[in-house]
Amino acid sequence: MSSNFRRLAALACAALLLPAVASTASAQAWPNRPIRLIVPYPAGGGTDFFARTVGGKLGELLGQQIVIENKPGAGTIIGAQAAAISAPDGYTVLLGDSTTLAVNPSLYAKLAYDPVKDFAPVTLTARFAMLLVVNPTLSKAHTVKEFLDEAKKEQGRMNYASVGPGTTHHLTMELFLEQTGIRLTHVPYKGAGPAINDVVGGQVPVMFVDLAAGSPMIKAGKLRVLGVASPKRIAALPDVPTLAEQGVANFEAWAWQGFVMPAGTPKDIIARFGADYAKAVAVPDIRQKLVDAGVEPVTSTPEEMAAYMKSETAKWSAVVRSANIKVD
Repeated sequence: MSSNFRRLAALACAALLLPAVASTASAQAWPNRPIRLIVPYPAGGGTDFFARTVGGKLGELLGQQIVIENKPGAGTIIGAQAAAISAPDGYTVLLGDSTTLAVNPSLYAKLAYDPVKDFAPVTLTARFAMLLVVNPTLSKAHTVKEFLDEAKKEQGRMNYASVGPGTTHHLTMELFLEQTGIRLTHVPYKGAGPAINDVVGGQVPVMFVDLAAGSPMIKAGKLRVLGVASPKRIAALPDVPTLAEQGVANFEAWAWQGFVMPAGTPKDIIARFGADYAKAVAVPDIRQKLVDAGVEPVTSTPEEMAAYMKSETAKWSAVVRSANIKVD
């Protein structure tokens, strides 16, 4: 074997080893500065609460501060676009939700980002049970059947509130209407707070609300829960039957969240972030704080999150088409 051939062979072997060496180096070097966590909602909301509750411990485990950056607006599009165009170096993370990662592609003809092409899934983080609630002074209903009877008598004149067009809350009601055959008129609001306030105040009689947002008014007796949109009853409301138990067959809807990073972020960085998140959310006092707020913490692999995003996108795109929902 000539010396030139041996030299070329050695160079080829070294080239083959470079990706592994680079991957190891990236894992060892990262993170060496603060990590930006984009929350596509205003400060003080449920997503922001989750990010700040988990972010402190997660930063401790990673050895760098997690800096929460609130970028609300346009149905989470502003925050998602900011994350999508960021460098894929592990220093930008988006806490996206069902609207960001599964619903928006069906709502907007021209979306500023692509949830599949522009992001690398890291882990699912939380889900929120959806509840069918009524104002107890406007509705005598205590069950889904009683509510359906009331709604049928109104013949489409009854309104329902949502936290915004195209949100999971809006689409959950549209799915409910589709499966039960009743007609209600949509009254969208800019967020959970205003929507809940108007249902409590008697301006609108009914809505779907997530447990985290609705819990204070439910505990105060100002909202009555008729059913839960999960497959099984939830621990927070063990006496409230599911919608499926009450005749709305196979009905299931969740508001959910998950961490994603810009596409092209090294897999070892994604794995490290996901693993440390799992450790952070397993800390008993952090987990209990989330549960007390109506949040069900979850974890997943990137592959599991990608599969869930795909199934949720298919589910809600069908609802958007069937209900002819358009935002732009």
